Amino acid sequence: MSTAPADNVRQFTVSADDDGIRLDRWFKRNLPQVGFATVSRWARTGQIRVDGKRAKPEDRLEAGQVLRVPPGGEDAPAAKKSAPRVRTLSPEQIAEAKAMVIRETPSAIVLNKPPGLATQGGSKTTKHVDGLLDAFVTDERTPRPRLVHRLDKDTSGVLLIARTPGSAASFSKRFASRSARKVYWALVVGNPDLAEGVIDAPLAKQPGTGGEKMHIDEENGAAAKTRYRVVDNAGQRAAWVELEPLTGRTHQLRVHMAAIGHPIVGDGKYGGPDAFLTGAVSRKMHLHARRLIITEPKAGNGSGGKLDVTAELPHHFAASMEVLGVDPAMSDASPLREDITEKTPEEKKQAARRHFKQARKEERAPRRARGAAAAKPKAGAKPKAPPKAKPASKAKPRPTGKPKGPTKSPRR
Repeated sequence: MSTAPADNVRQFTVSADDDGIRLDRWFKRNLPQVGFATVSRWARTGQIRVDGKRAKPEDRLEAGQVLRVPPGGEDAPAAKKSAPRVRTLSPEQIAEAKAMVIRETPSAIVLNKPPGLATQGGSKTTKHVDGLLDAFVTDERTPRPRLVHRLDKDTSGVLLIARTPGSAASFSKRFASRSARKVYWALVVGNPDLAEGVIDAPLAKQPGTGGEKMHIDEENGAAAKTRYRVVDNAGQRAAWVELEPLTGRTHQLRVHMAAIGHPIVGDGKYGGPDAFLTGAVSRKMHLHARRLIITEPKAGNGSGGKLDVTAELPHHFAASMEVLGVDPAMSDASPLREDITEKTPEEKKQAARRHFKQARKEERAPRRARGAAAAKPKAGAKPKAPPKAKPASKAKPRPTGKPKGPTKSPRR
């Protein structure tokens, strides 16, 4: 085993932001000039040490551990030259970005995104939140903040930005596991007959729209569930509802509310002409991410406690509520479901085993049934039509299991 001169050996203390990261990922994040092949060779020959012990590329690091790295490694193939890490913004752009901030913590920047501003760039979209995040980079040592979730261009409200790569990974896991709780406020056309319920309707991209529009697809769609509650109404003209997505599909809230016959006010894409009210009610979208509750990672000075943020309504939304005579003080945007206790690493492993076991069972079932007479359709039989989404007023709760439409409960 070859060893490098002791005075050239480098030592690094694992930061709190890198807690839990794989050794090979640590190199990619902190020493990108050292290629994976070099890291593997160093680990195999014992030249990489963590707290004095040999380590493998897949080993997880803990904050405070001392990582011994041999000299060299810069002769690995250079990565593709990337764009400058920080864009130069105008004073107006910096002021616009700073004006959106409603909360800052060591791990996060929380914005109140205005309607009409895209979250990310795209076709013919040059102005967006992601392009303004360079306003929060103070020097070369400051990581560029990054998005961890999105809001539609015309949807306003709470948008969480991670300050560091480590906090971005932590927040992303919480969004993916649905332990982050989001409550939206919306004004919808008409007044749902059921005061509250769960809309269970799978969603898929609508053919012929280039993926720009979603629709309900009972056979091939991805599972999508939304819990809603009517807070107040303006007779049969409109209602103020709270929405909590139990899944995170594109345009989920908009499609689900239109599917039960109550499109969001101003959402012409899914509600058509019926989505616009006459009079002084604005024609803009009335969908607002009112509140976000999420656990912060234990990074820097962060406590790892709950981050609970509420965003003020945009002017057009507040004005429309006043026109309709509904009072925002009637609700504090409390989550409509119980808090989700985060699983331990062992519970996550067990859940993964059950998932793969069930997947293998489902894969074997068609093979066993292949060739069986019972599996063959009868001559002249008509294919079963896919179920249609039922309006909330016609939905009936099932005696057992979860309802396919809004579940009935008494008005409050």
